[in-house]
Amino acid sequence: MTVLRERMVEDMKIRGFTPGTQDKYLEAIEALARHYHRPPDQLTQEQIREYLLHLIQTRKLAKSTFRLHLSALKFLYRRTLGWSWPVLALPRMQSDQKLPVVLSRAEVWCLLDRVRKPAARMSLTLMYTCGLRVSEALALRVEDIDSQRMVVWVRHGKGGKDRSVPLPEQTLAQLRAYWVQDRPATFLFPARHGTPRRPDNAVRDCLHAALRETSIRKKVSCHTLRHSYATHLLEAGVHPRAIQALLGHRSLKTTFIYLHLTQSTLADVQVKVNQVMNRS
Repeated sequence: MTVLRERMVEDMKIRGFTPGTQDKYLEAIEALARHYHRPPDQLTQEQIREYLLHLIQTRKLAKSTFRLHLSALKFLYRRTLGWSWPVLALPRMQSDQKLPVVLSRAEVWCLLDRVRKPAARMSLTLMYTCGLRVSEALALRVEDIDSQRMVVWVRHGKGGKDRSVPLPEQTLAQLRAYWVQDRPATFLFPARHGTPRRPDNAVRDCLHAALRETSIRKKVSCHTLRHSYATHLLEAGVHPRAIQALLGHRSLKTTFIYLHLTQSTLADVQVKVNQVMNRS
């Protein structure tokens, strides 16, 4: 690890960044270094400006991905290096408001059944049945599974908040079978080498490999399982306020997006539209 990288990691830890965010920021900085074949602290402000244009015009990054790269650059140069370049004063690019992809319950189980590696399959199952983010699932410790109260404790979730979510009986049975086979000691999903927890990319790769074995043609990610969890709970009649707490959303507005995706909501609207628009 270079001195600059190590210092940036330390700064991110001081700021309370999650391991997932740290990894994404480091990947963004490594991409910058590879682009110029030079360490980031040897680049000029004009080179940074050209690189940002390259991300937009040549690589055509999605707005959310571009914002991530820009945030990583701002952190490195402003926080770690202490440089106040005007080019880094760019405002955050607003993301497009797109509805998330949601799988049906049958599609979810079809997909999970095809994940070959037990640890990846178990972590993905928790993302769906407990509505966890990928970083939250992979950060779980054995002690966070509370079989007495039938809850999973999510420690230091987004925004540094703790929360508990209901643990389905079927998921607990799968967890016990997984534990008997792998016997994890501290982290529920430990890495094989180096870092204590399994990296996000390892699970994403397993999910995409399983997706190719199905007939599902939707653009699926780990977060799709969390979206599906929220939508299926709404369809089952769970109140949006309860789902807000389960997902760890700061604002109810964030949870309301799932109201647009439920089959029951769409069907109810269709009936009312037919009634209102009937000329007779």
